[in-house]
Amino acid sequence: MSWFESFVLGLVQGLTEFLPISSSAHLRLTAAFAGWHDPGAAFTAITQIGTEAAVLIYFRKDIVRIVSAWFRSLANKAMRSDHDAQMGWLVIVGSIPIGVLGVTFKDQIEGPFRDLRLIAATLIVMGVILGVADRLAARDEVGGKHRAIKERKSLKELGVRDGLIFGICQAMALVPGVSRSGATISGGLLMGYTREAAARYSFLLAIPAVLASGAFELKDAGDGGHVSWGPTIFATIIAFVVGYAVIAWFMKFITTKSFMPFVIYRVLLGIALLALVGTDTLSPHAGESAG
Repeated sequence: MSWFESFVLGLVQGLTEFLPISSSAHLRLTAAFAGWHDPGAAFTAITQIGTEAAVLIYFRKDIVRIVSAWFRSLANKAMRSDHDAQMGWLVIVGSIPIGVLGVTFKDQIEGPFRDLRLIAATLIVMGVILGVADRLAARDEVGGKHRAIKERKSLKELGVRDGLIFGICQAMALVPGVSRSGATISGGLLMGYTREAAARYSFLLAIPAVLASGAFELKDAGDGGHVSWGPTIFATIIAFVVGYAVIAWFMKFITTKSFMPFVIYRVLLGIALLALVGTDTLSPHAGESAG
């Protein structure tokens, strides 16, 4: 991998990780369209550490508060009813599905799941689901002629059942094209949570999953995996800087705006990709060998 490729891919990772359009799909598509080698699941997982570092810094006050309350609740039973302590447990519970499925389907994630036809299909299907979820949220927020405004749930109403559902939604993002934030936000909206609550929990839930995945890939790379360390570290730094700016923008965007621009983009991109593959303009395995 060249330094220019690592710069572009780091930029793509930072721009797309927190938007509901799938960073893994865009890394795969960028390489395919540019005629580069597929950067591979290991590159994706390691560069995600950069974007997750941006989450740690942006939500640092929330994270410190949650971690502190969780640790204190281990020794102090009275603390176990504290919302922040409960959030600590809910992040752990919500991380179980992706941990189990990530290990179980590791070979598929690094192979068949990266087929461009599957990526196109997931872009479209999850785009439609996000659109439906967004429409339901908007209907609750504005009401209508024969409908009263319906109050949506905050994170204070999050329980184990909803935490697990969020976690299952996050696990779907193991397939490129689904989008971690897109799947978890869609799940949250369909369960009746506000856009801000769904996005906030989505980002917090991603922390252990992404850091564990990155550490797992670092271990494999250290044991003889094929990773271009210089360009990969450079891409990770780029992803961190760009990712932080995107988080700040996105958290402001979702308080007043609809997800429909992302829905339209996903569907159009998926249709275009299917057309390119269907007409043999682009191979479904273009650039499949990791470089």
